[in-house]
Amino acid sequence: MSTDIHGGIEFRHPGTGTDYYDGEPWVAAMDLWPLYDETDYAAFGCLFGVRNYAGFRPLAPGRGLPIDLSTGLRSQLGHSAASDDLHSASWVSWAELASIDPTATPDHFIGRLTWRTKSLPSILRQHLVSDAWPPEALSAVGVPPADLHGATGRVEWTTDELFCTYEPMTVGAVLGHETHWPHVFAVMQALAGRFGDDGVRLVVAFD
Repeated sequence: MSTDIHGGIEFRHPGTGTDYYDGEPWVAAMDLWPLYDETDYAAFGCLFGVRNYAGFRPLAPGRGLPIDLSTGLRSQLGHSAASDDLHSASWVSWAELASIDPTATPDHFIGRLTWRTKSLPSILRQHLVSDAWPPEALSAVGVPPADLHGATGRVEWTTDELFCTYEPMTVGAVLGHETHWPHVFAVMQALAGRFGDDGVRLVVAFD
């Protein structure tokens, strides 16, 4: 059974703590789904420790829902989390995301292999690989290109039947420009320009 991510982006209202503002301290800015619509366990593990098969040191694992969660996101996440529809709730600030090291690697694997058949290109298969590629990966795609070991970027090749991709297993790869995460980060960065790096956060839970 697959695991999906839910949540959204909030900002801290600049009037919080003043005499003139009596609203809630955090305000929902945008749901996550228009920006991010992928199921990528490497990214989930890297950021929140969920399905962390690759062995990343997660940035913000298991923090739960903030006690000052906005009404907008509480209506989406709070009820479902209380009824066990969602799990592994957490949050992360833009300040933390902006300081993440894109060269960091997980403990267990050096890369991720993806392949799809030319006859059914919509069906994607993935496999995490270590220095010695496992037999099941080799049987699926054959012997990889000779220059693959030590690759610092995405490598693509084809066989008679397959489209194949290999990418190094780094934070920069699993959150990089080939994914939907840059859309999320762009919105958070723009809001941080107004409300400060610690005044913008992503709040999530998983099903």
